[in-house]
Amino acid sequence: MLLAVVAIIVGLALLVWSADKFVEGSAVTAGHFGMPPLLIGMVVVGFGTSAPEMVVSALAATQGNPGLALGNAYGSNISNIALILGITALISPIAVHSQVLRKELPLLALITLLTYWLLWDGRLSFFNALVLMAVFAGLLGWSIYQGMTQKSDPMATEVEAELESQGMTIKKAVFWLVIGLGLLILSSRILVWGAVDLATAFGVSDLIIGLTIVAIGTSLPELASSVIAARKGEHDLALGNILGSNLFNTLAVVGIAGLISPMAVAPEVLSRDLAVMTALTLSLFVIGYGFRGPGRINRVEGGVLLACFIGYTAYLVTTAF
Repeated sequence: MLLAVVAIIVGLALLVWSADKFVEGSAVTAGHFGMPPLLIGMVVVGFGTSAPEMVVSALAATQGNPGLALGNAYGSNISNIALILGITALISPIAVHSQVLRKELPLLALITLLTYWLLWDGRLSFFNALVLMAVFAGLLGWSIYQGMTQKSDPMATEVEAELESQGMTIKKAVFWLVIGLGLLILSSRILVWGAVDLATAFGVSDLIIGLTIVAIGTSLPELASSVIAARKGEHDLALGNILGSNLFNTLAVVGIAGLISPMAVAPEVLSRDLAVMTALTLSLFVIGYGFRGPGRINRVEGGVLLACFIGYTAYLVTTAF
């Protein structure tokens, strides 16, 4: 069991570090080849920070651990909204200015409800996974179109400033892109092995391990990037990281895992985890959209989100044994 704990700690640390290098290298490379800053913020940075969830869930599905695959994806979404946005809003209230983000909020809510409907029969079938991937492809195409036609946007300005401040050459960017991707895969293998072994040692389901330790760990890149962005006053970039990551997790991470290995969905995933994820997503739509002007997630609302995460995690832990 000690070896499993060490594997989880080492795997998570390496995973977070390699994900950061991978995203940094990808963003600079994309900028070098002329990708618009807004598109880099929405697709490369937002989706790129979900690379740990994608690799971990894909490996878990390949190795026959569906609970770990789903728990990682949905647990990360819950962590992103309740833990990361909660902490970020406590540090600096998040003002929502970007029109693109304001469109993505209701879109995220609709996709979350779609996922609930697809999995209602208790199974993630190959067809369901195909639907999720088709919606993801359509969303990606829409994002590209929006990024190419959008004249100006606060997120684009923030991303452009970030890229200029890095001053990384294209050779160095490609180097970190390749190294980061390779270490992502290696660290994910170490993490999955340790998580499954720890679940076996404690006699709990791999779903619980996926929803807690693995989900929080793979969400650390979003936590780091959102907190840094919030401290710099780059509110749209902070919220964009979360929205892009949750869209990616809900569609691509679950979809890829389902395509690799169609799986049964445990009843508690629907009644507990998806229900919490749906409620948090809808609450984010309500508090962040801003019906009478610019949306804003203040410190009180951030504290409520964080309290929800603590309560949810405590419930998981107390009912697991």
